[in-house]
Amino acid sequence: MGDHIAKLILRIMVGGLMLFHGIHKAVNGIGFIKGMLKSQGIPEMLSYGVYVGEILAPLFLIIGWRSRLWAAVIALNMAVVLYLAHAGALLKLGAHGAWAVELPMFYLLSAVAIVLLGSGKYAVIRD
Repeated sequence: MGDHIAKLILRIMVGGLMLFHGIHKAVNGIGFIKGMLKSQGIPEMLSYGVYVGEILAPLFLIIGWRSRLWAAVIALNMAVVLYLAHAGALLKLGAHGAWAVELPMFYLLSAVAIVLLGSGKYAVIRD
């Protein structure tokens, strides 16, 4: 039973916290993401994928519907974030001596853990 509760907590934590990032982008727009993509020669239209990775995926992760798939979407989203916004900071320390990319890495690795562990018993569809 403890394993299933732990998986539920992990899903709610990753999905719930990521959802705040998505809501922020839904309210304030994604112009800055379009700019980052354009500077890399990547079509701006792909910036709308952030809504999939930061709103849709977290919602489905929280309820436990195809958790492995949606956790993989979040992991991919965070890999893109690391590439576009933090590539130069991978080996640097940020404020207060913390790793400069600890937050995106936290999301990425937590999502990978869900991909490997599955949703657990307390999910709409277990995987």
